[in-house]
Amino acid sequence: MLILALALPAWAWITYVGLVRARRGDELPPPRPPRPRRSPATKAAWVAGLAYLAGGAVHLYGLSYMPFLQPEDACWFGVGIMDSPDSSSALPVSLVCHGIEVVPWWVNPGLLALAVTAVAATVTSVVLALRHRADRRRREARSA
Repeated sequence: MLILALALPAWAWITYVGLVRARRGDELPPPRPPRPRRSPATKAAWVAGLAYLAGGAVHLYGLSYMPFLQPEDACWFGVGIMDSPDSSSALPVSLVCHGIEVVPWWVNPGLLALAVTAVAATVTSVVLALRHRADRRRREARSA
């Protein structure tokens, strides 16, 4: 159904436009100049940004188990017992109801791994950028 609804009309339109251009003799647009390659510092910054974003998403997911307005509802939805939680904390993410941990086991190790990745990638990005800047200054000093 999706193919019929989206892909086939798009393919027909592309074919139609190509035929019209061929009949008119329109030329293709000039090719774009090649993009400059990303430096290692930029790649590390992207990794850091993605790790921060993923860490925030995992933390928000873990916090969705926390009791906010009505604490007994957190235990009701998590364990099926209408009672107040024994304990809860935001970092490490934990919600205990009648001795049962409600938050999935992978949330805290995932947060730790993403935090270590984010900090390491941030430090790496800064170090690589400073090295690149120093190398550029040395080259300019030699050529002058």
